[in-house]
Amino acid sequence: MRRPPFPRGFTVAVLLAATVLAEGCASAVSVERVDHVTVHRQLTHNVLSAHALSDPSHNVLRRWSLTDRFLAQPENAMADLRAVVVQGRGGADEIFALAEMSFLHAEERGGRPYYLASALYAYAFLFPGSVDQPPSPYDPRFRLATDLYNRGLTSGLATEDRTGIAIREARHPLPFGELDVGFDPRELVWGGRQLTGFFPVAELEVHGLDARYRQPGIGAPLAAGTTQGTLAKGFQVAPRVKTPVTALLRIPDPRSQITGGQVRAQLELYPSSDTEAVLIDRRPVPLEVEYTSTLAYMLDGMPVWEFEFGGFLRGALLDKMPSRLVALEPYRSGRIPVVFVHGTASSPVRWAEMLNDLKSDPRIRDHFQFWFFSYETGNPVPYSALLLRDALQDAVAALDPSGQEPALHEMVVIGHSQGGLLTKMVAVNTGPRLWNAAFRKPPDQLQLDRDTRDLLTRALFVKPVPSVKRLVFIATPHGGSYVAGNRISQLVASLVRLPGRILKVTSEIGRLDDASTALAGQTGFGSVHAMTPGSLLVQTLAHTPIAEGVKAHSIIAVRGDGPVETGDDGVVEYKSAHIDGVESEYVVRSGHSTQSDPRTIEEVRRILLLHWEESCTKRTECGPPVSGANAGARRIASRTR
Repeated sequence: MRRPPFPRGFTVAVLLAATVLAEGCASAVSVERVDHVTVHRQLTHNVLSAHALSDPSHNVLRRWSLTDRFLAQPENAMADLRAVVVQGRGGADEIFALAEMSFLHAEERGGRPYYLASALYAYAFLFPGSVDQPPSPYDPRFRLATDLYNRGLTSGLATEDRTGIAIREARHPLPFGELDVGFDPRELVWGGRQLTGFFPVAELEVHGLDARYRQPGIGAPLAAGTTQGTLAKGFQVAPRVKTPVTALLRIPDPRSQITGGQVRAQLELYPSSDTEAVLIDRRPVPLEVEYTSTLAYMLDGMPVWEFEFGGFLRGALLDKMPSRLVALEPYRSGRIPVVFVHGTASSPVRWAEMLNDLKSDPRIRDHFQFWFFSYETGNPVPYSALLLRDALQDAVAALDPSGQEPALHEMVVIGHSQGGLLTKMVAVNTGPRLWNAAFRKPPDQLQLDRDTRDLLTRALFVKPVPSVKRLVFIATPHGGSYVAGNRISQLVASLVRLPGRILKVTSEIGRLDDASTALAGQTGFGSVHAMTPGSLLVQTLAHTPIAEGVKAHSIIAVRGDGPVETGDDGVVEYKSAHIDGVESEYVVRSGHSTQSDPRTIEEVRRILLLHWEESCTKRTECGPPVSGANAGARRIASRTR
């Protein structure tokens, strides 16, 4: 028998029901393909990058049903999760989550106790001791925990006014108890000076330096000032120097201590010049160091223009300085000094870009130290060169009176522009050449005051400084500068006020007749006159060979892409900067201020590494330059407490 058809309304109802059932059975989980930027943003989403918990921490909260509780009552949620750890039901995952949760709450309203708690939890996650395996370096939480420790320590040890970091013994409240911080004041001693004024430099935005270098690792990266130490003739650490240091809070048995109410830790301080890694759990761990931001912090606010133009126009500007030769750190035995000599109307600040790049290289950091010579650039070139030679020899005498420091006698001097002329005059033996170019009678036959005669003979009878073994000339006007000869430069040069002792010399020279001196009637004696093409100085010095045993290199700047031989850098022509007898000549397409050009800096790096290798050939106790990631590895602190 045929069944009667279903009513139309019933059929529609069945179809609607089927549709609803089909939708209800469909999966609530779906996927969508996204671009690489979105993927990376999701993978790196955390408290430091997005002010929100990372996925691993969110997973821990979900596991222990604390997600909503953390949003509403974060302190109670952290206390509950900590109880899980104390009871032995939680491990590394929970400890990491506590580090991130504590930091987030510290940022919002928890403040110092939670910053320090974050640092303690992060340390316990990174260095579990014998109770657990350390995290894998491939685990994204590894670097995040390091950053939480560094940032938590920086904020947790901040001074009350938030302008610096308090490096001292102290007791701090924690969300679950107290933190006793021990500190040995002897760690403030740095090469005979006292470290002071600690400032967090990781938080600085740097302007004026093209590259920013930092060494990733553990610890709070700081810049430290120093108190004025004993003044040393010829050599001195710069009075306003800032040096990179790292503060490390070492926590013995951290997994056990964080489960109690009282945590004891030791605050340790490491200048980067001494130490770049520490031992924790019997393995070397690099320290976090901020090289570039420390340098920028030191240079910030310096009256550069006042110093540079004042140093050109006022010939006695620096006479009261304790030393014209300064360094950024105390003398380090075994490291070769590299002495920078700036050019006209310039200052040591102009070496900042080169210094920043070179100190980023661990091979350079481990084997060289950098010194800077300052002088009034409007003064006569032979006089300024005399001051440089005296400063170098005084420094050697003060630092190595017994002659037992081989590295100190492998000195490299690098000069830019006029500074290159001074540089050459530390490594030549002129004999009577310069004197005979200026005077027609020997010193004892001239009607001169004894002090004047002594100054002139010391300035013009030039002998090489024995400790100098290599020179680098950068954009140096060996044959003079065509700019020095123009009317504007001569007019500006006439405004230079020479120091009293030089005025006395020029006055006595002015009283000599033509039979006694070729300088009779000369109106200018400053550096601009000396660098004018055809002057007695550049003619004589250009034909004076570099002393035997000293190697030299030329870096010559030429603008544009025309023929090198007819080119110039805007101040010095190629034919003037070119001299024979150098080990190498490197031409860089650049303007006169080429000491900041990356290609110039790379050539200086090459020369320094070559110098280290060749100096080690003479000194059997040192090996070849350490390369790559292994450089600096020997500077590991032995403190393991």
